[in-house]
Amino acid sequence: MEKIKVIGAGLAGCECALYLAKKGLKVDLYDIKPHGFTPAHHSEKFAELVCSNSLKSNDVYGNAAGLLKEEMRILGSVMTEAADKTKVPAGNALAVDRELFAEYITAKVKENKNITFISGEVTSVNFDEYTVIATGPLTTDKLSSSLKEIVGGGLSFYDASAPIVDFDSIDMNEAFFGDRYGKGDADHINCPMNKEEYTQFIEELKKAKRADLHGFENSAVFEGCMPIEVMAERGDNTLRFGPLKPVGLDDPRTGRWPYACLQLRKENSEGTAYNLVGFQTNLLFGEQKRVFSIIPALKNAEYLRYGVMHRNTFINSPAVLNPDYSLKGREKTFFAGQITGVEGYVESAASGLMAGIYLERKINKKPQILISNKTVLGALASYITTENKNFQPMNANFGILPPADRIIRDKAERKKHLAQRSLTCVQNFLKEIN
Repeated sequence: MEKIKVIGAGLAGCECALYLAKKGLKVDLYDIKPHGFTPAHHSEKFAELVCSNSLKSNDVYGNAAGLLKEEMRILGSVMTEAADKTKVPAGNALAVDRELFAEYITAKVKENKNITFISGEVTSVNFDEYTVIATGPLTTDKLSSSLKEIVGGGLSFYDASAPIVDFDSIDMNEAFFGDRYGKGDADHINCPMNKEEYTQFIEELKKAKRADLHGFENSAVFEGCMPIEVMAERGDNTLRFGPLKPVGLDDPRTGRWPYACLQLRKENSEGTAYNLVGFQTNLLFGEQKRVFSIIPALKNAEYLRYGVMHRNTFINSPAVLNPDYSLKGREKTFFAGQITGVEGYVESAASGLMAGIYLERKINKKPQILISNKTVLGALASYITTENKNFQPMNANFGILPPADRIIRDKAERKKHLAQRSLTCVQNFLKEIN
């Protein structure tokens, strides 16, 4: 039987490879690890989470990211299985212990007899072989150059990740546990600021020195992962309506909402490390420590990892991809993950799962059945393969789903209806492909 080549052992590549292997197909999984790493990766394990340990909301009926994860659970996703087994307390969100999450998926890959892992850089694609390109937003330069000739160039934007601090170094006299509006299990640490502290923070943030971005193609910043220093340039109060918004957080010392408030979220199950929620940054490491120490709870914080910024690359999918993630004119070649223009960990894994489902049917000469665009899985695929002159990466959201077939004025009820419709479509799709 002909082997399938999957390039990239991130979320999309592992999800795709494991689905194909479960169906009895032989897979060669390639990655530059452990002999090489991209600028953002550090671990030798597969499916490494870099930007955050949060896989967003777990609310199936009120949040599109929560709905997407439930759709994936129905279809047997390994990523959601791993996340559910390695989750850490995070209110309504599904956050995971990064190390345990990566260990779980790495073990699943390495113990599977149908998958052969090959460490090394792939620099070109053989279009006569069944291949899935899931090299992510930091595809190596050689492979990127090779792909540009086929896909008509590449697009790039910057992506930034947030710092992580040692729990013992957080001044809990200046912080409190609690979730917004009392929802959840009070898993977040809240670091309040008064008006004077916030004003000083903004002034120093705007003056702080940033790391050199030499070598990147352009300076476009993806709105969903924007560095806080870029937000601050858009107005002094921008952060108070973003990652420092105080609404719903009652400070027990005053009984009121603070002027501004940073939330910290557990980074691991032991609770020894916390990340600064929404604090993606490209400040120099010394500047991060200096500026963030203005926040009273972090005045003596010890950083386990500083924030970093790196380039994301994605292809012009509307022009070159079919709805089943295959390359137009070269239907043995599939793309999956963030290189397609889906944005986010869950979305990336979701595209890998769907590429695997579609590829397995193609190899076994089964009729191709596309999942409905009334699902988030289908709507994401539809978004990235529909003509769009200003194509930009897309997260899961209810806005990409077709509207309800009846008018539902209540927003919560409308989302619930769309979610129920979606889950019914996924169940029907599962019956069809089986």
